[in-house]
Amino acid sequence: MSLELSFIIFLLLRMAIAAAFVVTASIIAERSGPVIGALVATLPISAGPSYVFLALDHDAAFIAQGALASLPINGATIVLGLIYVVLAQRHGLAVSCGAAVAVWIVLASIIRMFDWSLTAGLAVNFVAFGICIPLLARYRHVKMPLVTRRWYDVPFRASLVATLVAIVVSTSGWVGPKISGIMALYPIVFTSMMVILHPRIGGPPTAAVLANSAWGLLGFGMAIAVMHVAVVQFGSAVGLCLALGTCVAWNLTLWWISRRAMHKV
Repeated sequence: MSLELSFIIFLLLRMAIAAAFVVTASIIAERSGPVIGALVATLPISAGPSYVFLALDHDAAFIAQGALASLPINGATIVLGLIYVVLAQRHGLAVSCGAAVAVWIVLASIIRMFDWSLTAGLAVNFVAFGICIPLLARYRHVKMPLVTRRWYDVPFRASLVATLVAIVVSTSGWVGPKISGIMALYPIVFTSMMVILHPRIGGPPTAAVLANSAWGLLGFGMAIAVMHVAVVQFGSAVGLCLALGTCVAWNLTLWWISRRAMHKV
């Protein structure tokens, strides 16, 4: 088997694995309501497979450096969410999603210009989330209309994530760890939720799902920091496992808190 054919086969296999992960997460989210759906959406559905496959192709130093670039990008993602949520109250999908994605691209371009330390990346997250979470709070509680899934919804999300994984993996050796870390955290799940839900149920309900994702996304940022530290100390496999465990534990804690709050009402 030629090297080119082997590369294509393994790339398609990686895309299929990533797509299967998205399909499973999407079904869970759709059957569990907006709060659980938001928590599932902030699990590493797209970034996780990207980093796993990067770890198969590169050493721990590459992954650790990529995580440093990913950390401030997580702060840019919550800004994307805030812009969409605010604009979606009065505007259509094109304006709301277009403006949010445009701002994310601008912020990512700025982030790319600097070499980030762990402390600086954490500071960006704490500032961004400290500003955005209080501003998003008023948009979290919206009556959700019944959502009927269409046949192309899940394949659409899966294809987006599979494409992102293919781009990150196939270009990583050329663009290096910083750009790979930035591309791995493009908010493909948030974008697909906007594109699918906004035309169907309207801006405010779709915005409510993203607003409920804020706390989960904060935990995702902590997981990236854990991944960086653990990869440096213990290697890529342990670092990725600890990062996933951090995400799951954080979101389970948020779910437990929300359940307790509902029982007290």
